[in-house]
Amino acid sequence: MTREDLADLARLRRARDLIDRDYARPLDVAEIARTALMSPAHFTRRFRAAYGETPYSYLMTRRIERAKALLRGGDLTVTEVCLAVGCSSLGSFSARFTELVGETPTAYRARSHVELAAVPGCVAKQVTRPRRRSSRNEEASTAAGA
Repeated sequence: MTREDLADLARLRRARDLIDRDYARPLDVAEIARTALMSPAHFTRRFRAAYGETPYSYLMTRRIERAKALLRGGDLTVTEVCLAVGCSSLGSFSARFTELVGETPTAYRARSHVELAAVPGCVAKQVTRPRRRSSRNEEASTAAGA
């Protein structure tokens, strides 16, 4: 690995830290790329190569992760949670939540989460981290080959 590669990784980490810290405010790829001192297109390619997903996908995963925690608390409505995590569209938030979690925000909020009550927050965060579901085509080909 060259010095330039190491410098790029440090800048990518700085950008990822920005997403982790400021997920609830309006962020776009151009702003995040400026943190990494890269053009948006180059930044997106490098980020995906380093972390396995695009910066926008990573940002939305962070937002959904936080939304799950807020919904488990049960004190806020789905709309309030949507706005609290930085999403401006309830429809987009609900669609992405359903895609990553496998159920709607309302259904997630309504079900019992007592199994996580005694689990430390750092462990609960890891266990409940949203994971991208595979596409239907991938599922179909896997099922056909099994």
